Amino acid sequence: MDGTILRPDGRRYTFLDLALAPDEVLDRILRAGRSPDVRSLAGWEFKGFNALDLTAFLGFRKFKKGFYSERPPAHAADRIRGYNVKVRQNGIAEPWEAVMSGGRPVRHGFYDVYPVDPGEKDNLVPNALLINYDCGRNPLFDPSRFLRDYLVQVYPDNPDLLLGKATIALGPWRPAVSYFILERDNQPEPAQIRH
Repeated sequence: MDGTILRPDGRRYTFLDLALAPDEVLDRILRAGRSPDVRSLAGWEFKGFNALDLTAFLGFRKFKKGFYSERPPAHAADRIRGYNVKVRQNGIAEPWEAVMSGGRPVRHGFYDVYPVDPGEKDNLVPNALLINYDCGRNPLFDPSRFLRDYLVQVYPDNPDLLLGKATIALGPWRPAVSYFILERDNQPEPAQIRH
């Protein structure tokens, strides 16, 4: 057995299954997952869903994460960049529709993406990519600068389904905030994704 986590009925978890799964299951999957290859992320947006119920009331349960690089990454562990996209909060069964401003999707919460370094402070999930919002591209007083997310591929042969865990960098502490689920969705126009 390769450590793959399956549903009680023996089937694989889907995006919807993970969105409804308890934290204990998501934690097991996070620990068993593997670091995604950044080459499979760059140039794509993934629809996202925050597992924490409170995010529904705060207006960001549904979102998108985009990944890009100035030039195509040459190696699985290269550093790439990313952003979040605001989407309509219209329920999990409805399409992920970007909130628009000036004819463009509203992008915010910019970050760098790279493999977790065991020698660094943000190393809670060694088998993950780190999504680091302290990248110098967010406004000085934007609270997203304190976010550190960990991202794994749920199944080794499926680069389209990812699981993340958000934490907050508070000095030496890294309290967990929420799990989130990502699924590959679309390729945006290249000119629209840089920041």
